[in-house]
Amino acid sequence: MAETGQQLELVTGPIAHGGHVVARHHGAVVFVRHALPGERVVATVTGVRAKYLTADAVQVLVASPARVTPPCPYAGPGRCGGCDFQHVAVPEQRALKAAVVREQLHRLAGIDLDVVVEPLPGDQDGLRWRTRVELAVDGGGRAGLHRFHSHDVVPLDDCLIAAPGIADVLAQDWSGARAVDVVAPGVGDRVVLPRPSGPVPTVIEQVAGTTFQVSARGFWQVHPGAAAAFVAQVLDVLAPAPGERAMDLYAGAGLFAHALATAVGESGSVLAVESDARACADAVANLAGRPQAQVRHRRVDRVLRTLAARRRHTGVVVLDPPRTGAGRAVVRDIAALRPRAVAYVACDPATLARDLAHFGDAGYRAESVRAFDAFPMTHHVECIAHLVRH
Repeated sequence: MAETGQQLELVTGPIAHGGHVVARHHGAVVFVRHALPGERVVATVTGVRAKYLTADAVQVLVASPARVTPPCPYAGPGRCGGCDFQHVAVPEQRALKAAVVREQLHRLAGIDLDVVVEPLPGDQDGLRWRTRVELAVDGGGRAGLHRFHSHDVVPLDDCLIAAPGIADVLAQDWSGARAVDVVAPGVGDRVVLPRPSGPVPTVIEQVAGTTFQVSARGFWQVHPGAAAAFVAQVLDVLAPAPGERAMDLYAGAGLFAHALATAVGESGSVLAVESDARACADAVANLAGRPQAQVRHRRVDRVLRTLAARRRHTGVVVLDPPRTGAGRAVVRDIAALRPRAVAYVACDPATLARDLAHFGDAGYRAESVRAFDAFPMTHHVECIAHLVRH
């Protein structure tokens, strides 16, 4: 087995989940960052595990045709850890992400679908899209981002995936702060919040002509084209009908609950469940004037357990869990409510695939999976799966 710091000459194979490509060294699996499939590279070993190695490609001997010069000077081995794919042409980034989604669905759920990753409007060829950025601050008061898997701060002059105007924030002295949040909302001026700070303000986002209040540190999609695209897809696959009963699980500030409430009308009902108190307060405000929508401040699993025990039924469900996914118990209890359709919004293809396997065990199949490039220059991808009963 190789040692940390050792340099290896490797021929890279397929893309792996997490922004790595797979290579082998004397039979051992090596997960390599900053490389592309089909390249010959010199890689420095960065980690040694019982069953695999991790490494950074520090020299490219034979390059992939899809390799480009990173637009950001801070991208690369040992530098900022914010982006995985700055060295990859944008169309190929999407092809690699699609390959990961297909592989995870096949391997973890036995599902074979021809998934492609679609661009979203609002970025500049993969740059200037991130509307919410948390900057780290080093001991000298300089703001930047962490190195990959490190607490070390790389001070930056600019961040090319951040929304325009972040350079002046980076240029300031942030001595006394441990971090700085920068929010560029859809409506109104930018908000800059050092940590620790006083009260957190509310910002205004806009989706298809509707405004939403959201805590400046609350959850909201960071790509400017994401929220509208995701709502449109959820409504398209669920087709909620007037008078129907609907649920929005892990509802956040009520983005999907608002769309569902509009679709089902006052003769229908929407139950939005969210465990974060500030998000619930935002959801209540965002759903004001829609008496058919109820916001419940509780953990999703506990609400579902109660509803399943009471044998309650629902028509459609939006499931938008955190990166860790929903899990077997939540899936089981959703299935017990016998919705005719579920829209699963997922930011991690591995946990999505795991949960789709649970849905399969519970009597549901994936009718479709649509993927969106909501995080260009990174390995992250957003998927929306449409599930129906067998």
